[in-house]
Amino acid sequence: MKTILPYPPSTNRIWRSFALPHGGVRVILTPEAKRYKQEVFWLAKAAGMRVINGPVAVSIRLVPSGGRSIDVDNCIKITLDALQGVAYRNDRQVRRLFAEVADPEKGKARLEVIVREIPE
Repeated sequence: MKTILPYPPSTNRIWRSFALPHGGVRVILTPEAKRYKQEVFWLAKAAGMRVINGPVAVSIRLVPSGGRSIDVDNCIKITLDALQGVAYRNDRQVRRLFAEVADPEKGKARLEVIVREIPE
Protein backbone atom coordinates (compact mmCIF):
# COMPACT_ATOMS: atom_id res chain seq x y z
CA MET A 1 0.00 0.00 0.00
CA LYS A 2 1.47 3.31 -1.05
CA THR A 3 0.37 6.87 -0.39
CA ILE A 4 1.67 10.43 -0.48
CA LEU A 5 1.20 12.42 2.69
CA PRO A 6 1.81 16.02 3.72
CA TYR A 7 5.22 16.98 5.00
CA PRO A 8 5.26 16.32 8.76
CA PRO A 9 5.69 18.97 11.44
CA SER A 10 9.08 19.18 13.12
CA THR A 11 9.57 16.98 16.17
CA ASN A 12 9.96 20.19 18.18
CA ARG A 13 6.36 21.10 17.27
CA ILE A 14 4.77 17.74 18.09
CA TRP A 15 5.03 17.57 21.88
CA ARG A 16 4.59 20.02 24.75
CA SER A 17 5.75 19.26 28.27
CA PHE A 18 4.22 20.65 31.43
CA ALA A 19 5.56 20.37 34.94
CA LEU A 20 3.02 18.86 37.31
CA PRO A 21 2.41 20.60 40.67
CA HIS A 22 3.46 17.55 42.69
CA GLY A 23 6.47 16.67 40.54
CA GLY A 24 6.82 14.87 37.28
CA VAL A 25 6.03 16.00 33.78
CA ARG A 26 3.00 15.62 31.57
CA VAL A 27 3.63 15.41 27.81
CA ILE A 28 0.82 16.13 25.34
CA LEU A 29 0.42 16.37 21.58
CA THR A 30 0.19 19.89 20.20
CA PRO A 31 -2.92 20.92 18.23
CA GLU A 32 -0.72 20.98 15.09
CA ALA A 33 0.33 17.35 15.68
CA LYS A 34 -3.27 16.28 16.28
CA ARG A 35 -4.36 17.94 13.00
CA TYR A 36 -1.48 16.29 11.13
CA LYS A 37 -2.33 12.84 12.50
CA GLN A 38 -5.99 13.26 11.58
CA GLU A 39 -5.13 14.46 8.05
CA VAL A 40 -2.74 11.53 7.52
CA PHE A 41 -5.39 9.08 8.73
CA TRP A 42 -7.99 10.32 6.25
CA LEU A 43 -5.58 10.67 3.32
CA ALA A 44 -4.26 7.13 3.86
CA LYS A 45 -7.81 5.79 4.11
CA ALA A 46 -8.79 7.62 0.91
CA ALA A 47 -5.71 6.15 -0.82
CA GLY A 48 -7.03 2.67 -0.08
CA MET A 49 -4.86 1.71 2.87
CA ARG A 50 -6.37 -1.02 4.98
CA VAL A 51 -5.46 -2.38 8.38
CA ILE A 52 -2.89 -5.18 8.32
CA ASN A 53 -3.05 -7.46 11.33
CA GLY A 54 0.41 -9.03 11.17
CA PRO A 55 3.94 -7.65 11.03
CA VAL A 56 4.63 -4.85 8.54
CA ALA A 57 7.50 -3.16 6.77
CA VAL A 58 7.30 0.61 6.34
CA SER A 59 9.29 2.70 3.87
CA ILE A 60 9.31 6.47 4.31
CA ARG A 61 10.71 8.91 1.76
CA LEU A 62 10.83 12.51 2.97
CA VAL A 63 10.91 15.06 0.16
CA PRO A 64 11.69 18.55 1.52
CA SER A 65 10.99 21.74 -0.42
CA GLY A 66 14.02 23.70 0.71
CA GLY A 67 17.74 23.21 0.89
CA ARG A 68 18.23 23.21 4.64
CA SER A 69 19.52 20.13 6.43
CA ILE A 70 16.82 17.62 7.43
CA ASP A 71 16.89 14.99 10.15
CA VAL A 72 15.10 11.96 8.72
CA ASP A 73 14.22 10.68 12.19
CA ASN A 74 12.06 13.77 12.82
CA CYS A 75 9.32 12.39 10.57
CA ILE A 76 9.26 8.79 11.73
CA LYS A 77 7.41 8.86 15.07
CA ILE A 78 4.51 11.09 14.03
CA THR A 79 4.09 9.18 10.75
CA LEU A 80 4.06 5.74 12.39
CA ASP A 81 1.60 6.99 15.03
CA ALA A 82 -0.66 8.59 12.40
CA LEU A 83 -0.91 5.36 10.39
CA GLN A 84 -2.23 3.40 13.38
CA GLY A 85 -5.77 2.27 12.78
CA VAL A 86 -5.55 2.73 9.02
CA ALA A 87 -2.46 0.78 7.85
CA TYR A 88 -1.94 -1.39 10.93
CA ARG A 89 -3.52 -1.73 14.36
CA ASN A 90 -0.48 -0.57 16.33
CA ASP A 91 2.97 0.72 15.38
CA ARG A 92 4.45 -2.16 17.41
CA GLN A 93 3.67 -4.26 14.33
CA VAL A 94 6.44 -2.46 12.42
CA ARG A 95 9.27 -4.98 12.12
CA ARG A 96 11.22 -3.30 9.32
CA LEU A 97 11.65 0.40 8.75
CA PHE A 98 13.42 2.20 5.92
CA ALA A 99 13.61 5.98 5.82
CA GLU A 100 15.40 8.35 3.48
CA VAL A 101 15.60 12.03 2.65
CA ALA A 102 15.26 12.78 -1.06
CA ASP A 103 16.63 15.78 -2.88
CA PRO A 104 14.51 18.90 -2.29
CA GLU A 105 11.72 19.75 -4.74
CA LYS A 106 10.78 23.40 -4.50
CA GLY A 107 7.12 23.77 -3.53
CA LYS A 108 6.50 20.01 -3.51
CA ALA A 109 7.31 18.96 0.06
CA ARG A 110 5.76 15.60 0.89
CA LEU A 111 6.15 12.27 2.58
CA GLU A 112 5.91 9.12 0.46
CA VAL A 113 4.97 6.02 2.44
CA ILE A 114 4.78 2.35 1.55
CA VAL A 115 3.37 -0.16 4.04
CA ARG A 116 3.46 -3.86 3.27
CA GLU A 117 2.73 -7.02 5.17
CA ILE A 118 5.69 -9.29 5.85
CA PRO A 119 5.60 -12.99 6.63
CA GLU A 120 5.73 -13.91 10.31
